[in-house]
Amino acid sequence: MKSKILLIYSWAIRSLLFFLPDIPILMRFRGFLYGLGMESCGRDFQVTHDAIVKGLQNISVGKHVFIGDMTVILARGEICIEDEVMLAPHVVVISSNHSLLNGSFRYGPARIGPIRICSGSWIAANCTVAKGAKLPQGSVLSANSFLNKSYDSKDSIYAGTPAIWVKSIK
Repeated sequence: MKSKILLIYSWAIRSLLFFLPDIPILMRFRGFLYGLGMESCGRDFQVTHDAIVKGLQNISVGKHVFIGDMTVILARGEICIEDEVMLAPHVVVISSNHSLLNGSFRYGPARIGPIRICSGSWIAANCTVAKGAKLPQGSVLSANSFLNKSYDSKDSIYAGTPAIWVKSIK
């Protein structure tokens, strides 16, 4: 029941604040409202007007997090976004996936897994982050990439479909 109420709550936030401009104070206000339904939420959480955030009860967000335009976060499983993370426009973060049942993906049970985006990371535009993924501290997920694995090499660049380690930033 709680998840259904929070689904309506997140829809109401998006609907009521959709036409307000993306200025820092309003983006922080959206973030504050979303944060009320989340497992935990740090200060200065900014959400743009057209981002979609569902499954608030499964999301924890750190301090100074920015969610860009047209980003979609669907949390059937745990999603942890640590401090100082930026999600650029058109990013999809989804903690579940379909499975095959009787030759069809339509009715197969969902496969759910955690996602962790560590401190200081940046997910560039048009990326998808799937269940079981971990982006290490201070890392970049290059534009148009698909992250579906857990990595540990911090301060690195990851790119591709599926994303692989490219190089260290330092």
